[in-house]
Amino acid sequence: MKLNSKADLLIPDGTSGPTAIARTTHLGIGAHQDDLEFMAYEGILACYDRPDRWFGGVIMTDGRSSSRKGPYAAWTDDQMAAERIKEQHAAAQIGQYAFIAQLGYQSKEVSGSAQTDPVDDLVAILEASRPEVVYLHNPADKHDTHVACFARCIEALRRLPKAQRPSKVLGCEVWRALDWIVDSEKVGMAVSARPELAQALNEVFATQIVGGKRYDLAVIARRTANATFHDAHASDAASALQWAMDLTPLIQDDTLDVTVYTLGFLARLQQDVAARLQRAY
Repeated sequence: MKLNSKADLLIPDGTSGPTAIARTTHLGIGAHQDDLEFMAYEGILACYDRPDRWFGGVIMTDGRSSSRKGPYAAWTDDQMAAERIKEQHAAAQIGQYAFIAQLGYQSKEVSGSAQTDPVDDLVAILEASRPEVVYLHNPADKHDTHVACFARCIEALRRLPKAQRPSKVLGCEVWRALDWIVDSEKVGMAVSARPELAQALNEVFATQIVGGKRYDLAVIARRTANATFHDAHASDAASALQWAMDLTPLIQDDTLDVTVYTLGFLARLQQDVAARLQRAY
């Protein structure tokens, strides 16, 4: 598996490279260090302590431009990038990942369809890992780098022969919640189990938390809110829930336009709101 010269690859349990990658059943691809732990916890949980299931992770950018204050206020971008790599290594160890590949691109290097190197790296990883389930950023996210990484991922997945594509691709919530998707189209990911593991993974990223963003609290709070506000007429079926957008059709049919597909979810929300108002009046 050949990656760009800046890429960092860690296999936490020391298994040989090809074997470690090939055992992957669930793969998360995120823009920044900490995105996988926040958005793809279902996959981490599904594989934890399971010899027959393995979670692999890919981080596309180096995260050098993150906000910072307190002990990190005077750190340079290079220092931040190096520390975030270490934090992601720690999360991979805690979460028992099959591997974690940090590709080391800057945000500008993944933005735009002319950026082919990130796609080449992703294709190499996907060909080597052949996962069953892939977790991506969702195309309605409000972070430009997240959306750019999502776009490069779809390009990479569409370059695979159809027989080698995953059976399920999910777009996850980070910088925009997905509770607005109509209930019939929501993909629910129950993540109530092992709250101590979720907390340990979230707390690894001190550069972000001490640096000014309480992601460790916010992510858990969103999962709790999703579970409670899911159904107004029933008791909670889970104590923690994450929502995802089903992106599988985008890799089953290469002719589907990504923008049209995404805006369809918004159109159906609009129809749902209009129908409720009509019933009320």
